[in-house]
Amino acid sequence: MPQHCGPRPSIERVYAERRQRSAGDDMPGHHWHPYYELFYVEAGVSSYLVENEIYDLHEGDFLLLPPHTFHFTRYRFGPCTRVAVFFRAGDVGAAARQALPGQADFLGRVRIWQTPEPSRRRMETLLERMAAEDTQPDAYTAPLLEAMLQQLLLYCCRVCTPLDVPQRIPTTDREIVRAARFITEHYAEPITAADIAAAAGFSPNYLSRKFREAAGFGVHEYLTFIRLRSAARLLATTEGSVTEVALRCGFSNSNYFKDAFKKQYGCTPRVYRQRCREG
Repeated sequence: MPQHCGPRPSIERVYAERRQRSAGDDMPGHHWHPYYELFYVEAGVSSYLVENEIYDLHEGDFLLLPPHTFHFTRYRFGPCTRVAVFFRAGDVGAAARQALPGQADFLGRVRIWQTPEPSRRRMETLLERMAAEDTQPDAYTAPLLEAMLQQLLLYCCRVCTPLDVPQRIPTTDREIVRAARFITEHYAEPITAADIAAAAGFSPNYLSRKFREAAGFGVHEYLTFIRLRSAARLLATTEGSVTEVALRCGFSNSNYFKDAFKKQYGCTPRVYRQRCREG
């Protein structure tokens, strides 16, 4: 899978990759993609910023990310071995989906599970098989990976323990999470860097430095992302004009909104709305 900032292109089948990361071997920037990601920590620790929460994932932890979920990975605590599986909703068959807790709603939100120690070898063997299958693809790769994905999800639901709260958030990041939450709650308002800094308990300059240090991207970049994400939802679900959508999402300049939207989503707001209605 290509590594880059911003949105990633779609995929045609299930993909799996196993990689080792060193301390400081972080993502080059935040991103999101139009498909699911299942992230497993085999050894070490990985810090994950997901929307406005920061999680420390430890050995045996799974993280499920739905499509269009803003995230960023950091490796701050030494070497880490992780496996990432990327898939589409259609890669989970009807029978498997029906067996998942909550069925259709199961894949609809961020989830974290912890794999019990006795079950990890079996889980990791399956993940290793998936990653190995992806290194030399042939005509059988797509259906094999799809079958193994469904086995992985079902086995995860059978043996893993759900973790619905952030685990061991470092104290130095709590203010960053507070700033991110303030942005997600007030993005539609004409908020300033000073407003966000006040909510976090920092000066604007200090917040700017700490936010980028903790998250890997700037405060303004995150604010723009949250506004654009809201705009995309409104374009897909309402009849308001492009200018009205921009204003509702906190953009005071419709031309800037159009340029920023095209940069993030790869098309103009008008074309995005048309594609949503056609799809």
